[in-house]
Amino acid sequence: MLPTLEWTEEGVRLLDQRLLPGQIAYRLCRNYEEVAEAIRTMVVRGAPAIGVAAAMGAALGGRAALRRGETGARLQAEFERICDRLFRTRPTAVNLVWGLARMRQVFAAGQAAQDSPARLEERLVTEARAIYEEDIAINRRLGANGAGLMPDAGRVLTHCNAGALATAGFGTALGVIRAAIAAGKRLEVYADETRPFLQGARLTAWELQQDGIPVRLITDNMAGHFLHQGAIQAIIVGADRIAANGDTANKIGTYSLAVLAQENGVPFYVAAPLSTLDLSLASGAAIPIEERAAEEVTHLQGVRIAPEGLAVCNPAFDVTPHRYISAIVTEAGVARPPLAESLRALAGAATGAEAG
Repeated sequence: MLPTLEWTEEGVRLLDQRLLPGQIAYRLCRNYEEVAEAIRTMVVRGAPAIGVAAAMGAALGGRAALRRGETGARLQAEFERICDRLFRTRPTAVNLVWGLARMRQVFAAGQAAQDSPARLEERLVTEARAIYEEDIAINRRLGANGAGLMPDAGRVLTHCNAGALATAGFGTALGVIRAAIAAGKRLEVYADETRPFLQGARLTAWELQQDGIPVRLITDNMAGHFLHQGAIQAIIVGADRIAANGDTANKIGTYSLAVLAQENGVPFYVAAPLSTLDLSLASGAAIPIEERAAEEVTHLQGVRIAPEGLAVCNPAFDVTPHRYISAIVTEAGVARPPLAESLRALAGAATGAEAG
C-alpha cells in the first residue's frame, strides 16, 4: 500500500486522497499553513492520519520559528499559534487534539530544559516521526486484537474508509479485516459508497483491491436490504471520537447502520486506537459535529447534480449510541458492554503500562 504521509526534510509529503482512485499524486507541504489547509480540504483524512499530519505540521512550524531566531516568550506564543491553527482545521476527530497535545508537551519540556534551538528542533521532529511509527504499530496490534471477532467465513460490511489511507499505515477497521484474512479467515467485504465524499467507493474499494481482498461496492441505501437478506455477518467501522460511555462519532450514516444491525441481529463493531477515546466527554451529545461545504452534496466530481440556490445540510459525522455497539477494538484489547467500564479499564491499563 502506498504511504499516506511521510516526513521529509523538505516538508510533509501527503498522498492527495481527493484524486484517488483515478490519479496517484503527492503534495509536498513546506510549512504548517499548507499542512493545515491539506487537513481542512481532505487531501489527508481519517482520524489517526490527521493526528499524525497535525503533529508533523507542528514540527514544521516550530522548526521554521526556531530557524528564524525566535526565542523565549515570542517562540512560545508562536508555537501556540501554530498548534491553534492546526487544531481549528477539523473539530470532530480527537486524534488531532491528541497529536498536538504530544507536540506541546515536547515543546514545553524543551523550553523547561533550556534547549538550544537545534536541540529543540530535534525534539519536535523526533516526536512527530515517533507518532507516525507508533500509529502503524498500534494499528497492527489493534488488527490482531479484533481478528477473532470476524466470522471464519462470510461477508463483512464497512462504512467510509478506516484503512491504511486513514492512518499512517495498515488501518483500523480494515486492519482488523486484514489481520483476520492473514489468520486464514475467508472474508468478503461489502463497502458502502459513503456519500457525499465517496470515501468507500473511491478509497476503501480501491485499497482492498490493491491488497487482493474480495470487495463489493454498494450504495449507502442498499445496506438495509443486504442485512435483511442475511447476506452480512458483521459490520466494522472506524471512529473519530469515542465518549467515556462508548458513544461513537464516525462518518455520517454510521448510526443508521448500527440501528439496522441491531434490528437484524448482526454484530456491530468499532475499531479505533485509544487516542480516539475522549474520557472528558460523558456522552456523545457533547461531541462537536463538523458541518462541511454544501458543494460536497450539490456537486459530484465538480458537476452540479442539484438545483442552484438549494438549501443544504452536510454534517460530516453522526453519533452512534453505545447501546448499539457490540464491542470496541483497541490496541490494548477489546472493550465490551458495559462500555463505560471496559473502556476506562483499557485506558487505565495502557496509561499504567506507559508509566511503567
